[in-house]
Amino acid sequence: MAANDREVLHALNENYVRSVAESDVRWFDENLSQDFLNTNPDCSIVDRAGFLKRISNPVGVAGLHPEDVNIRLFGDFAIIHARTVYTKPDGSQGTGRYTDIWARQGGRWLCVAAHVARG
Repeated sequence: MAANDREVLHALNENYVRSVAESDVRWFDENLSQDFLNTNPDCSIVDRAGFLKRISNPVGVAGLHPEDVNIRLFGDFAIIHARTVYTKPDGSQGTGRYTDIWARQGGRWLCVAAHVARG
């Protein structure tokens, strides 16, 4: 089961980052828990509705992708730590880190919280 869970979480992580890059609100609506909270790089916290509203706007960077992904499983709970790299509008390279917290609810993995930092 753990190997399959790891594969599922890896795919969810890839789609999470893709959905940020593509402003894919539908994907997030299907994969966030109802009580989801996100800590933004400016230290503010938004709830699910606030996050979906923010995601609906273009991200403003190009080539956003994850690196150094570390998936930690704890039964029905998982933490994903990773680094992002992207190109800023001025052409310079940007990096960030994120931690996503996932819980198995109703037989499927849902993201319950996220924390984003940018360098």
